[in-house]
Amino acid sequence: MDYQKFRTDNVAPQPPLPPGSWDCQFHVFGDPARYPPRAGSAYVPFPEATIELALDMHRAVGFAHGVIVQSTVYGTDHRALLDALAKAGPAYRGVAIIDDDVDDRELQRLHDGGVRAARFNFWKKLNMTPTPDSFRRTVRRIRDLGWVAKIHAAGDEWLDLFPLLREATIPLVIDHFGHLDIRRGLDQPVCRLFLDHLRGENWWIMISGGDRVSAMTEGWDDAAQFMAAIAAAAPERTIWSTDWPRVQYTKPMPTDTQLVELLYRATPDPQVRRNILCNNPAALFGA
Repeated sequence: MDYQKFRTDNVAPQPPLPPGSWDCQFHVFGDPARYPPRAGSAYVPFPEATIELALDMHRAVGFAHGVIVQSTVYGTDHRALLDALAKAGPAYRGVAIIDDDVDDRELQRLHDGGVRAARFNFWKKLNMTPTPDSFRRTVRRIRDLGWVAKIHAAGDEWLDLFPLLREATIPLVIDHFGHLDIRRGLDQPVCRLFLDHLRGENWWIMISGGDRVSAMTEGWDDAAQFMAAIAAAAPERTIWSTDWPRVQYTKPMPTDTQLVELLYRATPDPQVRRNILCNNPAALFGA
């Protein structure tokens, strides 16, 4: 399959991003000799998608904060993540991948380096699905650090996950609004469960990736409508991200500015927009 290359021709969106805006998920890569991908990883990363280029994108678009999310290609080898956080500085946070092989000393090192969440990749195609018992153990460990759990799954996979996830009392973030098939509408069973769970104070959702799941190759008006409906369910627990550099992207690659402007169309209310871009992520990741 022909995957598209990320773009660097970003400019400030119109209107400009609110001061203090967050990009709540982006990945960084680097020289594979220094940061080798794990055996069995689901994709080949862009080695040129470095923290330096990510920060250039943030300056061009107008982000003040970001959340660097550990790629599954590195598994629990967090060298690339910690190096990137050190270069990005205190305005940035990290999301790690934690399992039983990550000892308490490494967990504390990650926290000291700026990590404030763990991502659980239940999406089967990523080849690193945690077991229920491993998930429970890890949630107990990160709870003591005040971390968040990001849950990455797709479509109907969520139906089997909800009983396990309901056991957790820490904040849970539904990544990329669950990679739902938006053609099935808001009444599909998984979406109804999302909307029901978002009434709970520990449930959050990230409404990025609408461009990927849209039936359109540009504009993504169907995604804007879906994003708006999801955000309306929990406007104080909704976040957003560019997901730069958007690996495994099969459509014409958008700029990050175009994705910001998609969010603008989905959130015309300035206060809702400020919540999603500024206030909500600061509350979730800022500690």
